[in-house]
Amino acid sequence: MRMNLLFLTCANEEEAEKISTTLLSKKLVFCIKKTPVSSSFLWKGKIDNSNEILLVMDSVEENFEKVNEEVRKLHSYDTYVLSSVPVNKTTKEVEKWIRDEL
Repeated sequence: MRMNLLFLTCANEEEAEKISTTLLSKKLVFCIKKTPVSSSFLWKGKIDNSNEILLVMDSVEENFEKVNEEVRKLHSYDTYVLSSVPVNKTTKEVEKWIRDEL
């Protein structure tokens, strides 16, 4: 199992909580941090801005597609950005946490 970090912005706290609860209950992630962010992005040729909730999720590489399937069912955006970044190193304690929980 190779640890990775997943990043996902959500429309609001309610959506972030629904996605978080689902992913944790299905053991697709083992920790989620939520923080409000102010996003600026290109959408349909124009610059747009939005207040969103950023989820930073600890998971493993093998779970990406399953996470994406669940997010697709729950997310309000037609086009959401779910990104995965591999973790090159972590502590032995975190490695044990991953094995114990996932």
